[in-house]
Amino acid sequence: MTDSTLGRLDIEQALLSSPYHRWLGLELLGSGPDETTICCAWREEMVSNPHLESTHGGILAALVDLTGLFTLLAAGGAVTATADLRVDFHRPARPGVLLARGRPLKIGSRISTAEVYVYQEDGELLVASGRGAYLGASSQAAP
Repeated sequence: MTDSTLGRLDIEQALLSSPYHRWLGLELLGSGPDETTICCAWREEMVSNPHLESTHGGILAALVDLTGLFTLLAAGGAVTATADLRVDFHRPARPGVLLARGRPLKIGSRISTAEVYVYQEDGELLVASGRGAYLGASSQAAP
């Protein structure tokens, strides 16, 4: 572990410091330099289509975004904000736990990138995937 790499407890504390993340009911299942896994328990407030009981795409996009950010933090990146986000929706996410697995692709001083896959609880059914680019701490300096 390098000096810039945050440990699991640091990642968990940072994740749960946000009221939005707590509202989502997120739980850190694992974090390390190669992969971070976050789960999100389904609740009725997350439904976009009551006839299908499908999870709103904004919830899935948020899960991709924040899993990417925390993946990079766990891998030693000094990221502070999302610069760009792409999300692909593969199928409706049904009631049940969602698992988001993130993997760092590039850690840079100005921009870092991560890819994320969101599965239903069984880990087999892919419901969304995406890639995020995140600003490094040096990118946030005032001009």
